[in-house]
Amino acid sequence: MAGNNAAGDSIESLKTVVQSTIDLISQLEALLHDGASETATAPSSSSSLPSPPSQSSSIKPVDPLSLAHDSATLIKAHTTKLSLLIINKPFTPSAIIKVLQELVAGPIPALASAVQVCDVNKYTTVARQDLSWRCYRVLKELKSFVGIIPLDGNVLSNEQKNGTQGGKGSMATTGVIWAACDDVILLKNLGIAGLLVRKVEEYRDTLKDILEELKEYSEEVDEGEDEDGANENGNEDDINNVTNQIQNTHISTQEMLDDLMNPRHIPRDDPDKFRERLESCMKRLRLTTLLYTAIVKRRLKTLPPLPNTTEIPVAQRLDEVFPLLKRLPHRFGEVACAFYELDRDSIDRAVDSCFFDAFAASEMLMKPWEGQRDEFTDWAEKFQVGIKKPD
Repeated sequence: MAGNNAAGDSIESLKTVVQSTIDLISQLEALLHDGASETATAPSSSSSLPSPPSQSSSIKPVDPLSLAHDSATLIKAHTTKLSLLIINKPFTPSAIIKVLQELVAGPIPALASAVQVCDVNKYTTVARQDLSWRCYRVLKELKSFVGIIPLDGNVLSNEQKNGTQGGKGSMATTGVIWAACDDVILLKNLGIAGLLVRKVEEYRDTLKDILEELKEYSEEVDEGEDEDGANENGNEDDINNVTNQIQNTHISTQEMLDDLMNPRHIPRDDPDKFRERLESCMKRLRLTTLLYTAIVKRRLKTLPPLPNTTEIPVAQRLDEVFPLLKRLPHRFGEVACAFYELDRDSIDRAVDSCFFDAFAASEMLMKPWEGQRDEFTDWAEKFQVGIKKPD
């Protein structure tokens, strides 16, 4: 009888610890999600994030990426322990409680603290948002995992362990946490400069993809223009074709979308000079992809260590230019859509907006981090001439 009471007490204690762990994770998860948003600002003094380790003038400041690295490493290890405890007999609530208490006492709040000490004025808003997002994912997946800890005194069944059709099992959930932790661990290995390089290279690759799409589009012409008015009622015919197809119960939604979204080709006579605009746009888009490559090589790979110990506002300069670098691929996508629609006014507006941003980005990074001129400065001046008049 005493044994049954003891087992019951252990289960009740486990339920309490599981719920308190979920409550803590939920609180920190919400704060990290806010920190990862595009509109995130520096945390206020009233922030509910746990306080970072205390520092004195004689102690080296906490490195947020190192703290996040160590916290994620511990979470990964503790998750592995829990994963084994909930699938292997005998079921031992006391062992599970011990692991959860260790998580709550150390790595979970420390992971959130890493974001708190990642001051945007020292490490850039870009780095803080990225760290916030990676840490948020760890906590989000960890909360899901804690939620499947059995509270009935029995280990998980094979179905609960391996998953069933339409649901993840505990093993798959553990793997997802490992992957999220690895993303946080990787950030320390990348460093701030490496993270920024990776992002700019991703933006550049998107620009290259758009350039390839525009090149393919430029090679296509409206063949119907030479068919003695055969395409005179082309738009009306297209609508009629789609309308007729709608009446066919066998037509797929994708086929209908393909018909409606198919780009209009530049006519052979081209009275509105769309082809001239397209050639000019592609030349300047090529220049912009080169700008991204030059920024990576001459600015980001030569970035001083952050936080910067001098008076040079490195983080502030980066935070000013990164929104431009990030939105340029989206804006070039809008340019491509305007060409596909053969909307002359939209093309001109979108192109002007793109190249204003590209010019501004080159201007913001014209000077090196220290000093007045370098090789990039000379190149950027030539870039600015080319982006104004590519022909």
